[in-house]
Amino acid sequence: MDGFECFVNVTNLNPDTDIGASAWLVEMDGHRILLDAGMHPKREGRAALPLLGGAGTELDAIAITHCHHDHVGALPVACRRFPRAQVLMTELSYFLVERVLHDSVNVMTRQRDEIGVREYPLYTHDEVDGIAPVFQGFKYNRQIEWAGFQGGRGGRASPVLEFFDAGHALGSAGILVCGRRERLFYTGDVCFHDQTILRAARFENVKADVLIMETTRGNRDVPREATRQREMGRLVAAIRDAQKRGGCILIPSFALGRTQEILATLALLMREGKLRRQPVYISGLGRVFTEIYDLESHHGNRQHPGLQLHEALQLIVLERGQAETMKLSGGRIFVVTAGMMSEHTAAHDLAARMAGDPRQSIFFVGYADPDSPAGRLKGAKAGETFAFSGAAGNLTKSCDVRDFDLTAHANREELMEFVGRVAPRAVVLGHGDEPARNWFEGKIRERWPRLKIVQPQPGKTIEHI
Repeated sequence: MDGFECFVNVTNLNPDTDIGASAWLVEMDGHRILLDAGMHPKREGRAALPLLGGAGTELDAIAITHCHHDHVGALPVACRRFPRAQVLMTELSYFLVERVLHDSVNVMTRQRDEIGVREYPLYTHDEVDGIAPVFQGFKYNRQIEWAGFQGGRGGRASPVLEFFDAGHALGSAGILVCGRRERLFYTGDVCFHDQTILRAARFENVKADVLIMETTRGNRDVPREATRQREMGRLVAAIRDAQKRGGCILIPSFALGRTQEILATLALLMREGKLRRQPVYISGLGRVFTEIYDLESHHGNRQHPGLQLHEALQLIVLERGQAETMKLSGGRIFVVTAGMMSEHTAAHDLAARMAGDPRQSIFFVGYADPDSPAGRLKGAKAGETFAFSGAAGNLTKSCDVRDFDLTAHANREELMEFVGRVAPRAVVLGHGDEPARNWFEGKIRERWPRLKIVQPQPGKTIEHI
């Protein structure tokens, strides 16, 4: 032995205990790396930021798993605080990240003007442009020295990291961090089943001493008969029923990932004659990311590489304010942001108009936080009057609301199998609400009683894990 102490410290920098601002500080072999720098989707102003003060004053690197706002939205703030840190991501995320961050500036500026959040924007367009040159994009399954540019503190060799395709959204990755004797794997958001465009995660042969794992669907039991093919059949039948009633179909979705998966599904169904060919209304940001999906269609581990969504579908971008005024009839299909129906989005404004009309249909195809407008709409009973949002007030649920399990997250049984394959000595549970995390902790203890399980509270460090 060389007398050098090997250990892994992990600090949870999410400011809350739910699915929030994803950010993990990992200390290994005397080096420090931040895994993700997200923004909490249910908080406003600086309260939405990760607890970056808990990361000290210096970092070697920041590595991003994917470009969803809750994983990357605070990146400019992190870069401002740690100006010497390298910023690492997959090459596909590299093509997306600037657009995501510029949109975040636009949203924050609008919220400052519309709802009076004085702290917004937390960063500017100029700041995004200023840090963009330090972003580095890498292919999957390539080892990257992430602290070498500082020469290794005390002459120590730099640890390496490697991105593994997570199958969640374009460019998504799990991150393996390897030191002299320790290995840590962070799943980020992962999908272990094929979607319409993206194939399942490629986490084969991952082995690690410490596993940081998402738990999003830990409180969701999926019946064996609930296959993706069955859900697609249900969706086709529901769209046809809605169109017979003469109303419209709203599918709220995240601009990056969910929108493109649903558009691909609709394109294939129309190509096969299962749905009639017709225009599909989308948001402007959704169109931007759809174009990137098309441009990168021959890169990555995807199905239907020749499918160009802008050619296969007649896409119409909703203009600002159009969702509040356009006629809701004729079986129109809207695949628009935001997935949680947050205020001042097309999905929110359309839902507010559609909720009380029995001809209309709102179909959910992904996670909706119970405290969001989308979650409150889903949770209300048919005919019930409920509080939808501050802007729209109370609504009566008279439209057809259905939920289709077309998730981009791994099911809990798949994650349990992954724990067994990785064979870590410790599992750190995050990115899920308390019931979801507790389900995993209970099941892991039953199956591997000697395995250490940790649910770190916000700002807390697990030392020498």
